[in-house]
Amino acid sequence: MTLTPAQLDRACGVLIASAAGDALGAGYEFAHVTPDLEPTMIGGGLGGFAPGEWTDDTAQAVAIAQAAATGGDLRETAVLDAVAHGFARWYAQGPPDVGVQTSAVLGRAAAAAGPATPDAATMTRAAQEVHEARGRSAGNGSLMRTGPVALAYLDDPAALAQAAMTVSGLTHHEDDAREACALWSLMVRHAVLHGTFPVFEDVAPWLPRADLWRARLEEAQQRPPAAFAQNTWSVGALQAAWSAITHTPVPAEPSRHLQDALTTAIRIGRDTDTVAAIAGALLGARWGASAVPARWRRILHGWPGIDERELERLAVRIVTGGRGEKYGWPLVDHLDYRPLQYRPARAVVHPHDDGVILGAATILDELPAQVDAVVSLCRLGRRQVPPGVEHITFRLQDESDPASNPNLDAVLTDAAETIADLRAHGQRVFVHCVAAYSRTPTVAIAYAMRRGVPLATAFDDVCRALPYAHPNEGFRAALTRLEGSLANA
Repeated sequence: MTLTPAQLDRACGVLIASAAGDALGAGYEFAHVTPDLEPTMIGGGLGGFAPGEWTDDTAQAVAIAQAAATGGDLRETAVLDAVAHGFARWYAQGPPDVGVQTSAVLGRAAAAAGPATPDAATMTRAAQEVHEARGRSAGNGSLMRTGPVALAYLDDPAALAQAAMTVSGLTHHEDDAREACALWSLMVRHAVLHGTFPVFEDVAPWLPRADLWRARLEEAQQRPPAAFAQNTWSVGALQAAWSAITHTPVPAEPSRHLQDALTTAIRIGRDTDTVAAIAGALLGARWGASAVPARWRRILHGWPGIDERELERLAVRIVTGGRGEKYGWPLVDHLDYRPLQYRPARAVVHPHDDGVILGAATILDELPAQVDAVVSLCRLGRRQVPPGVEHITFRLQDESDPASNPNLDAVLTDAAETIADLRAHGQRVFVHCVAAYSRTPTVAIAYAMRRGVPLATAFDDVCRALPYAHPNEGFRAALTRLEGSLANA
């Protein structure tokens, strides 16, 4: 299935925003929260996590994403075994925080498999046995990780519902848990494809017990988020996430809804990381990875030793059936942009800050030694930025059509503020796109404006420093809007 740039941004947002919600909520799990809490990535929590570190929610989602990124069908034995093996590897490393239901199943499966790694059949049997012994198994531990499943079946909602329930069944046998995963995955799929939150009829045709789930979603829409503090089970967690999303107003800058709704979700309390991870998958599917602020993405990380850029790569691999996009991205170590450059590449100093260098992507091959942070506005290979250099990416398409950059104003503001923050901490920054023709000068102008330089002056000075610069009409319109917002600030 070929996605538009905006759809691809939203697909990446499923994994990145869910992980961000998880890490954001980790420090508040089962702690006292207040109605005016402004959550930050403080770390800590039940697992003693580092700031920006995701928990078991995203770790298990990564195991699913890695299997789905091969292009296989999650309902097939070999691919489902890969998911089970991923769960088992993670669990064997002694994670600091694991849900009670999941821990019971994975421990039983490991014992049954002996020296071998438990496969999907062993794990599914263990889940059923735990259910039969306890009489229930509808905890929220499978719902929190279901986002990657949605990405694997954007073109087939019936298969998606089946796969979501099958993957849930590896650890959570009860119908409520399995069907909650199907419902949320279908909702995520709709948001990725259409850029809107679904109504129930958009997903009803593929759901078991549709009338029951319709009533549960309606309850979440009618009652305030605080009513869903009993959110350690799948139904309560789903209702908490949906209530947080639907009761959070969409602000003047629409993509800001992602941050605001995650705040609402965490303010509910109790299982804060999981509710925020569940909400984050749908919010990311609606607003895109470009709506996740860089201050979160810069520190986002977790098992198995990866960061948000690897989550982006996994998402792209899943939705492309494991093949990747043009130029081999994200499967290659280096993207050679020399044939796409308009003129020989050279690095120039920003006219209003000599600690910021502007240029084309090929400058990375001989990056000036004093640079210790890179802001990328285009795709790069996995090892194109030198080790030890902080790397922050922003999703910008060099297209005038607003549909290609639905969060353009927010991205320009975020990029400018990120550069300012890097400079405030003494870092020397290289800002680049493919050829420093449109994206790089636009962000450089936005950064100058943030420093108090009038738009006309910033535009002339940056384009004089980059004589081949020519921001496209869509970017110029965004800079004009930025001028207005700065004047009103």
